[in-house]
Amino acid sequence: MAIGTAMIYISLIVILAVYVGGILLQIFLSRRESWWPGLLLPLLTFLYSLLAVFSVVITDSMGGWEIFTTIAAAFITANIPTIVLLAIYFACREKRKRRRELEKMKLQDLN
Repeated sequence: MAIGTAMIYISLIVILAVYVGGILLQIFLSRRESWWPGLLLPLLTFLYSLLAVFSVVITDSMGGWEIFTTIAAAFITANIPTIVLLAIYFACREKRKRRRELEKMKLQDLN
């Protein structure tokens, strides 16, 4: 195996580890008692998407529609992680809400 191929595999493993770690961190933060820690990572990825939009290069030869589609594509593409993290957040919070309601029902049955 060539050295370049090994470096590619190592890079892919590191990137995968970062993604898995981010998802596990999001799950951990979303399960907390307080609601706001689970929104930190989606907020950071949203701010990153704004940075991506502001770093889009627009040339003089581009028309209005072309500028709009370039900016929209950059915004949508950069917000994919935000959407995934928000889906994890709402799924974890829904589970927590359901568990809390079940505990309330058990307490009412005991009375």
